[in-house]
Amino acid sequence: MIGIDLALAGVAIGAVAALAGLGVLVTYRTTGVFNLASGAMAMIVAYVLWQAVRVWHWPLGVAAPLALLVVGPGLGLIAEWAIFRPLRRRSATTAETLVASTGLLVLLLGLASQLWGLQARQDAPAVVPSGAVDLPGGATIDRGSLAQLVIVVVAGLGLTVVARRTRAGLLARAVVDRRSLALLSGVNADRVAAVGWALGGGLAGLAGVLLAPSTQLSPYGLTLVVLETLAVVVIAKLASAVAVVIISLALGIGQAELQQVQLHGVAQTIFGSVQSNLFVLALLAGLLLIPQLAETGAGAVAAVARRPVHWPRWTVPLAVLFLAAPLFFPVGELRTAQQVPALALIFLSLMLLSGVAGQISLGAAGYAGVGALMTAGFVDGAAGLVTLPGPVALLFGAVGAGVLGLITGYPALRRSGLALALTTLAVGTVASRFVFEQPSFTSGLDIRPVVSGGRAFYVVELIFLLLGLGLVELLTHGPAGRALRAARDSPDGARAAGVDVRTVTLAAFATSAGLAGLGGALLVQASGAFDSSAVNPLQGLLWFTTVVVAGADSAVAAILAAALTILIDSLAVPGTSLLVVGILAALLGRLPRGLAGLFATATAALRRQQLPDPDQARRLSPRGRALLGSLGRLGAFR
Repeated sequence: MIGIDLALAGVAIGAVAALAGLGVLVTYRTTGVFNLASGAMAMIVAYVLWQAVRVWHWPLGVAAPLALLVVGPGLGLIAEWAIFRPLRRRSATTAETLVASTGLLVLLLGLASQLWGLQARQDAPAVVPSGAVDLPGGATIDRGSLAQLVIVVVAGLGLTVVARRTRAGLLARAVVDRRSLALLSGVNADRVAAVGWALGGGLAGLAGVLLAPSTQLSPYGLTLVVLETLAVVVIAKLASAVAVVIISLALGIGQAELQQVQLHGVAQTIFGSVQSNLFVLALLAGLLLIPQLAETGAGAVAAVARRPVHWPRWTVPLAVLFLAAPLFFPVGELRTAQQVPALALIFLSLMLLSGVAGQISLGAAGYAGVGALMTAGFVDGAAGLVTLPGPVALLFGAVGAGVLGLITGYPALRRSGLALALTTLAVGTVASRFVFEQPSFTSGLDIRPVVSGGRAFYVVELIFLLLGLGLVELLTHGPAGRALRAARDSPDGARAAGVDVRTVTLAAFATSAGLAGLGGALLVQASGAFDSSAVNPLQGLLWFTTVVVAGADSAVAAILAAALTILIDSLAVPGTSLLVVGILAALLGRLPRGLAGLFATATAALRRQQLPDPDQARRLSPRGRALLGSLGRLGAFR
C-alpha cells in the first residue's frame, strides 16, 4: 500500500513536469524556437497570482483566471511579437534564437528581482483545494493531484489530435519546416507563431502556479525547477505530446517510489541526491544516449558571432583604465572591484568558445565552480589533496576545470546547436546539484586569497587576466584562429583543407573551461566564501547572454561587460544588471552583432562622414593625405 500511495503522490510531480514540457513542445513544434525561458514565464505567472491574492487581496476566483488566461498567454504573445518575430523574418539561425531565448529568461529574472526581490515566499496560493479522494482498493489520491492528472491527459491528447489530424497542425508544421513555401501558399506565419507562443506561455504559467505552493516561490528557485523538466521533452525527442506525458508521469512516480529505498551513511546521501534530482540525471542521460533529436526546420546552425568586431585602438586604454582604477580605491571599496578581473576571465572563456569556435555552451558556471572547489581544496589540503601554494593551486584548479571541459567537448564532435547547448546546460546542472550544493564537498573549506592584502590580490588577478588575454589572442590569431573559424563556419570544408576539426574543437572546450575555472576560483576568493548560488546553472545562462549582448567575438567587449556588470549591481539594487542585460538581449533581433557591432558600425559611419570627398583629398598637402590615410586605417583591435 505504501508503494501505491507513493506512486499516486508522484503523479502530482509528473503532471506538473508534463505541463511544463508540453508548453516547451508546443512552442517548438509551431515556431522552431526551443523556449529556455519557459521556467521564467512560469515564475512570473506564479508571482502575479501571489501578488493579486496575498498583497492586493483579490478573490482567488478572479486572480487565477487573470494569471492563467491573460498573463501567461500574454507573455508568450509579447515575446513572439517583440523578440522572435524580427528574428524569424530575417531567417535567424538556431544559435540566434537560443541566444534570444536565454535573453528573455534573463529579462524576466531581472524584472522579477526588481519587483519582488530575491527572497523566497512560502505562501503561494493553491488554485486546486486540497483533500483526499478515495480510490478502489483503499488507496487515496490528493484532489489536486487528480485534477493535475486530468488536465495533463486532456492537454496531451488534445495537442496530439490538433497536430496530426487538423489543418491547424498541418499549417504549423509547414511554417516551421518550409517558411518560404508556406508564405507563398498564403499561410499567415505570424498568426501561427502567435498561437503557438500563447499556448506555450499559458501551459508554462499553469505549471508555475501548480508548482509554487509545494516549492519556495523565488525568481531563481522556481525558474530552475521548471527548467529541469526539459528532460521530458528531450527524452520524447522533441516530437510527441503523448510521449511527454508518459515520460513525465513515469519520472514523477519513479522519483516518489525511490523514497522507499533506505541505505546507510554516505550511500544514503548519494542515493538521496539521485532521488531528488532524477529529472536532472534524466536530462543528461537523454542527451548523451539519444542519437538525434527531431529538430524542426532545415537544421541550419551558425556561430553566435558571424564575423569579428574591430574596435578602435583608443578602446584599449579605456579597458586598461577600467581595470587599473580600483588600485586607487580605498581598501573598503576594493572588495567589489576584485570581482571584475575574475568575471572578465569567465567572459573571455565564453568569447573563445562561443564567439570564435562557434560552440554554444551554457555550462560556464559548472566549470567556474569546479575550478573554485579544486583550488580551495589544493590550498587547504582537503579531501586528501596535496597542499600547494596559492598561485600553483589556481593553475591546478584551472587544469581540473579544463579536463571537465575536455570531457564535455566530446558530445560536440557529433552535436551542435540546440543539442549541444542543452548538453552543456545539463552538465552544469548536474555539477551544481551533486557537487556545489552538497555539504560534504563545500563545508569546512577555508576560502582565502592566494596572497594577503587587497591590492596585492587585485594585482595577482590582473596578472592572471593578462595571461588569459594572451592565451586568447594566441588562439584567435594566426593559424590557430584560422583553424577555429574554419571549423566553425564549415567543418567539412575545414577537413578538406587539412584542419583536424576534432582536435580543434576539443582544444577550444578545454581551454575555455580552464579559463572559466580560473575565473571562478578568483571570483570565490574575492567574495571570501563558496556560495553555490553564484555558480548555479542560471548564472551560466546570464553570463552567456551578457557576452553575446556585449559582442561574442570581442575580447575588449568581454572585459568591459564584466566591469559594467559589477558596476551596475554595486551602484543600483542587486539584480539590476539582469534587467539591463535582458532588455538588450531582447533587442538582439535588431542588433545581431551585439553592442560591439553597433559601436563598430557607428564609429565607421562617423569616420566616413568626417573624411573629405576625393576631390578635397587631392587638394590636401602630402602631410594631410598621410594623416587621412592613418585615419582610414584606424582601429582593428579585438
